[in-house]
Amino acid sequence: MPPAAKALPPSSLPAKLVGEFIGTYLLTLTFGCVALSENTAWAGVSVASVLMVSMYALGGISGGNFNPAVSIALGVCKACKGPGIDLKTMGLYIGVQIVAGILAAFSYGALFAATFRLEPQGGASMLQACFVEVLYTFVLCFVLLSVMVAKKNTPNTFYGIAVGSVVVAGAYGAGALSRGCFNPAVAIGVDIGGSGLGLLYCLHYTLAEVVGALVAVGAFRFIRPEDFRKSGGLASVVVSEFLGTFVLVLTVGLNVLEHSVSGAFSIAASLACMMYAVGSVSGGHFNCAVTLAVFASRRDFKLRPFRIAIYIAAQLLGAAAAAGCYVAATGRSFHLGPSAGTSLGAAAIAEVIFTFLLCYVYLATSVSKTTKDPAVFPLAVGACVAAGGNAVGAISGAALNPAVSFGIALGHLFADGSALALGVYTAAELIAGGLAAGAFLVTHVVDVQPAAADKGDGQA
Repeated sequence: MPPAAKALPPSSLPAKLVGEFIGTYLLTLTFGCVALSENTAWAGVSVASVLMVSMYALGGISGGNFNPAVSIALGVCKACKGPGIDLKTMGLYIGVQIVAGILAAFSYGALFAATFRLEPQGGASMLQACFVEVLYTFVLCFVLLSVMVAKKNTPNTFYGIAVGSVVVAGAYGAGALSRGCFNPAVAIGVDIGGSGLGLLYCLHYTLAEVVGALVAVGAFRFIRPEDFRKSGGLASVVVSEFLGTFVLVLTVGLNVLEHSVSGAFSIAASLACMMYAVGSVSGGHFNCAVTLAVFASRRDFKLRPFRIAIYIAAQLLGAAAAAGCYVAATGRSFHLGPSAGTSLGAAAIAEVIFTFLLCYVYLATSVSKTTKDPAVFPLAVGACVAAGGNAVGAISGAALNPAVSFGIALGHLFADGSALALGVYTAAELIAGGLAAGAFLVTHVVDVQPAAADKGDGQA
């Protein structure tokens, strides 16, 4: 049951099963239709949209799983004495979801008089395709657990947006390697629907997706021990920052290397979904410049020098792990630095401007007592990445984050000018974080001096 519907009476089992059938059918049908339409620019957004609206429509009835991997994650989570669904419900959900996926595949096949193969894309091996399926199914299940059943994060109204954002994050980079199923019902449906074309690759995909779901449960248990009747601590915060930065840098790397047509939007979605997932644990910084800006804003008194060092270390380790993963998934890397024909100075200025935007918006929507909004701040900060990526990506690459810069440079082994660019970019981004904090202290003085601000307004 979704967070916003906790007060409602439980739905009957038949109602839940019909809800799961409808949601999974629509999801798989949309996946197949956009694949056959070859609408590469909007394919991921279309699939994410149908998942999001189906979750809002049916989440209060069935919980909005529409994915056997999600049902497995919820079932295992419940079996571990946490929140979730019982094993009987899990089994029934999985059966209905697979049937819905198969029927949806036959439906889009009839509509288009054509089918397509479930197989690795763009020259990727089966191992590489399954690797990215593990990674983004993990992200999908982890985010859903975090926004749908975590006590500290519920009730909320953003669960559909958060889970839908995962699809956008994975569809364009990882999807270029595996088609971006992240769902055994979709994989099985596509494979059986195109059975004359494939070799039951769905077995490989399904195994990968189940592994991703199980890893997600482990991460959820570690980060949110209070949901399993245990106490948490700094370790949960550290792992939250590690995972958030990992997903962000992984998505950056895959989108760049696969020449995504919607790279900035996909990267923004990866940031937003992880901020929704663990923002209530660590604040969802995932960015050394943001951590510096929060400290300089003097609004978070828990963020002392030792804690800052822990945050930055976790972010850099997450970036390093992500770089290793995207290099392993593609067999390629790319350098950090300005685009051809652009000077390093121009790139540094671009980084300052849009990192300033990102840090300032983070402070205003997440830290300020006056303007913060937990339901909106991940979208607002993600939108800064989309804005910067499209505006200055052709100049500097729009890293806007020392951890992202570090991950890219490390993945390329600091070659081709990446080492110099890393130093310049990091300095520019940290300066931007400090400038954002200074501007925030001026514009949001009402947070700490409401009486003085009110008096000044009256005199004016």
